[in-house]
Amino acid sequence: MSKRKLRQLVEEGYVSGWDDPRMPTLCGLRRRGYTAQALRNFCDRIGVAKAASTVEYGFLEHCLREDLNLTAQRTMAVLHPVKLTVTNYPEGTGEAFDVENNPTDPTQGTHSITFSRHLWMEADDFLEEPIPKYKRMYPGNEVRLKGAYLVKCTGCVKDEQGNITEVLCEYDPDSRGGDPADGRKVKGATLHWVDAENCADAEVRLYENLFSDANPDAAPGGFLSVLNPDSLTVLNGCKVEKAMIGEAAAFDCAENRTGRNAPTFQFMRTGYFCFDNRDSTADHLVFNRSVLLKDSFKK
Repeated sequence: MSKRKLRQLVEEGYVSGWDDPRMPTLCGLRRRGYTAQALRNFCDRIGVAKAASTVEYGFLEHCLREDLNLTAQRTMAVLHPVKLTVTNYPEGTGEAFDVENNPTDPTQGTHSITFSRHLWMEADDFLEEPIPKYKRMYPGNEVRLKGAYLVKCTGCVKDEQGNITEVLCEYDPDSRGGDPADGRKVKGATLHWVDAENCADAEVRLYENLFSDANPDAAPGGFLSVLNPDSLTVLNGCKVEKAMIGEAAAFDCAENRTGRNAPTFQFMRTGYFCFDNRDSTADHLVFNRSVLLKDSFKK
């Protein structure tokens, strides 16, 4: 955290600025979605000592994950979208479902999502030829769509190059809410999705550690030699719920740039993300990944 080295990263263009979400600065951590409570918890737990020491980065993520699990609103977002068509659902119609904002705190209430014939799903949630123990969507398998219905995959559509452009399924009208009327057991996974008729596009930035070495100062070629080339991945054309977008858009972008924490969400099955505090506009929404759902810190 030497200021001389951080300045070098900024001035030589290795990062976008002092508030780059990969930077170990307060403005960078805030822009990435780190909360004041998470930082306080981290400081309380590591304590104060005269001797120089290092702390595993995963512990800082653990503190953030603990806090966001209690406060972040759950929502659905599809980062690698592929069309999902419910072939037996009436064209031109739709319906609404209520899903919880946070299952750990019922007092946070619910929000409404819509369902129609045309949806978006994650491309990774479909395999034409499933591998052993694969429980997501493949021809003949039945899965739950979060908060909506049971659907059975019937096939897919490919382009001239053999790429899958659309997944086809049929829904069970007697399984509203995900529970079949006949009480049958469903071994398939519960998948997240977004209504293609009621969603918005967004840019999503996936951040990893800025350095590929846990101790960059000890690298033979210097700390710049171990910069992680995959520390930032930008995904365009992601699909997100409009209900969640309404909350993000209500946050004044100009005020956001001055320092107040932006809204943070848990994208179901994916991770925690915050509304970007510098680059978002009303016409171009950007979300930064704060931390993954899985906690790898060894307690």
